[in-house]
Amino acid sequence: MRRARGLFDLVAGFVYSQVLFAAVRLRLFDILRDGPQTLAELAPRLGLPAQGVARLLDATVALRLVERRRGGRYGLGALGHAMVGNPGIAAMIEHHSLLYADLRDPVALLRDEGGPTALGSYWPYASGAGPAALTPVQVAGYTDLMSASQPFIAAEVLDAYDVGRHRCLLDVGGGDGRFLVEAAARAPSLRVVLFDLPAVAARAVLRFDAAGLSARASAIGGDFRRDALPRGADLVSLVRILHDHDDATVRALLRAVRSCLQPGATLLVAEPLAATSGAEPVGDAYFGFYLMAMGRGRPRRAAELASMLAEAGFDRIRTIRTRSPLLTGLLLARVPASGMAGGERGSSHLL
Repeated sequence: MRRARGLFDLVAGFVYSQVLFAAVRLRLFDILRDGPQTLAELAPRLGLPAQGVARLLDATVALRLVERRRGGRYGLGALGHAMVGNPGIAAMIEHHSLLYADLRDPVALLRDEGGPTALGSYWPYASGAGPAALTPVQVAGYTDLMSASQPFIAAEVLDAYDVGRHRCLLDVGGGDGRFLVEAAARAPSLRVVLFDLPAVAARAVLRFDAAGLSARASAIGGDFRRDALPRGADLVSLVRILHDHDDATVRALLRAVRSCLQPGATLLVAEPLAATSGAEPVGDAYFGFYLMAMGRGRPRRAAELASMLAEAGFDRIRTIRTRSPLLTGLLLARVPASGMAGGERGSSHLL
């Protein structure tokens, strides 16, 4: 029976996800945050006929998103409570309509014969020949999405590793700076610097200003695949960056990070890792197919990343456990304390 249920859930998983998608699109969880309501009360707020509301409620109850209460009312269920107050989750759920479209023929994707994908277009830096020339409009959608989901990841990273022991943190590919704002809040004396595409870095400047961080935060525009990274930091973070890129790009980026750091400096890598105990489907199944639809990158095991880090010249490489490995794994690596950091030529300076 367990095997039969497991197989049926795999078959029906798409339907379950569409039930969740419908509930998010109709703002069901936000409505129920006000308190339990009857079907008749929900119908006008959801804009559905009574039959549609009943069908949606039955489905969300079965999925533990909603639960039945006394008096014919419905309230938030165990999983529905997790949706309330977490706009990042809702944003990611709505975003997945693109992935579902790309997976309509997964065999064509596996054969690399499906042509352009919706996800490839959504992430313009994934397929564009000149990502540094992307306009603010082109980067707005994906930057907002990553910013909305960043608080979950930032909390995991910053709870697991104390950035306050460092003087200056450089976040490569840091989006609109949300991770650095969280890091700066944890470490009042920490200087933070962001490096991302010019149009994205411009958004980070606005976030830093709004957070009152102008005196100790800056954003530098550039393309890490072509431009030298800024120098002067004693900690570099790569937060959900490496899995978006193919091996050659990852190796080049790790060498560039190694080159911009002085002896004894630290690199922090935060990634959804493949083969994570208890979360194997997240890395190998979900991210494996998501990144295939995106058109680049792949999930990697911690051992694979450790090997790439060692190849790039880092040592003292180790993993750090997070509270929720399903969300992110962490690897810590350091530049050897003896000898010079590679490549002293032609780079920008932070300080």
